[in-house]
Amino acid sequence: MTRPIPVLTIDGPSGSGKGTISRAVAQRLGWHYLDSGAIYRAVGLAAAWEGLDLSDGESIATCAARTEIRFITDGEGEPHVIVNGKDATRSLRTESAGAAASAIAAHPPVRAALVDLQLRFRAKPGLVADGRDMGTVIFPDAPYKVFLTASAAERAKRRYKQLKDKGVSVNLDSLLHEIAARDERDAGRAVAPLKPASDAVILDSTGVPITEVIERVLAVLPASLQPR
Repeated sequence: MTRPIPVLTIDGPSGSGKGTISRAVAQRLGWHYLDSGAIYRAVGLAAAWEGLDLSDGESIATCAARTEIRFITDGEGEPHVIVNGKDATRSLRTESAGAAASAIAAHPPVRAALVDLQLRFRAKPGLVADGRDMGTVIFPDAPYKVFLTASAAERAKRRYKQLKDKGVSVNLDSLLHEIAARDERDAGRAVAPLKPASDAVILDSTGVPITEVIERVLAVLPASLQPR
């Protein structure tokens, strides 16, 4: 009997560190990595490039179906995200792109259009899937699930530092307000609301060093899958 390809899902709110942690865990394991947030941000950006109304779910779903998204890893830092032939890596990490992703993610037609794309990332030897509904909607059968969180104040400080390091002008108070508003919007939406899977291990990373969080996530896996 063929064993299913293992999947570790890492869900959580914006700024919880799930992207950094997920990439590090995938690298340690030698597994594939899926940044579902980047996919939604990419579609939101493509829709903006076309001047589409983000409240029009059908138009955005059609846009999603024709949008080409590729991830290019150079072995250091974040992977480059190519959207319709353009390197959109920098644009995708802005707060406006995050807000657009959150807005279009509320449309059932858009989510349906992107499900198959995300499922195709499941390949040997395994997959680390990072997002908001990886363990509840996209990979509900995943044997290993983590819900990573942190206080809103901590997450705002992390995003502030991340954006400042990239040369992006940003205000900490505005960031905190935007993160709190996004939390409320993501948790309250009718389709795939942000919440831990019933079988997820909940990890609060507030004040915890990244290296320790990585070890805590890896500890969710059985000994047979631990990195050597």
